[in-house]
Amino acid sequence: MRALPRLLAVTTDAVCDSDGFERRAAAIAGAGAATALVVRAPAASTARHTALAQRALELARPLEASVIVHARPDLAAAIGAHGVQLRREDLTPRDARRVLRAGWLGVSVHGREEAVVAIDEGADYLLAGNLFETTSHPGRPARGLAWLEELCALGRPVIAIGGITPERAAAVQRAGAWGAAAISALWDAPDPGAAALAMLLPWSST
Repeated sequence: MRALPRLLAVTTDAVCDSDGFERRAAAIAGAGAATALVVRAPAASTARHTALAQRALELARPLEASVIVHARPDLAAAIGAHGVQLRREDLTPRDARRVLRAGWLGVSVHGREEAVVAIDEGADYLLAGNLFETTSHPGRPARGLAWLEELCALGRPVIAIGGITPERAAAVQRAGAWGAAAISALWDAPDPGAAALAMLLPWSST
């Protein structure tokens, strides 16, 4: 299995439905093997979610980027995606592995107890947030870098999410995170490809 990406570009329904989705996805995927497109479209039908993930694979494969499917290990297995990003209300990593035989199993966590459970259940990595205040979850308090350090000490790769920008990426890397994930900082950037490379810079020598 290829190395776990350092940068996850997470979509939303609005991102997937935008006119520039494919152009922006290709630009972000241009950052290469250190990058993954996380196809998240919670309002989409299974058919629509599948079509989006398949198209993301077509765009990512020539650039050696990865594709991770949100919430649906069955869909990820069906199209040959590189992994699945699970929420606590989805299948456990252990059960998801019965469906997705090869690929990463990530679990979204919001606290240490959730992280410990996810690791015990077989998560390959943790998507931890929200680290900073973020417009995607207004009113949810920031967890902060000390909290991130605590999760990183559990010994499983942690990818931080929530308010992360290229300017904040270095602090995230210093806290011990394997990588970072973002929505608006990548998809809404004037140059998504340049934003992806800037976000990856602190990990470029690790």
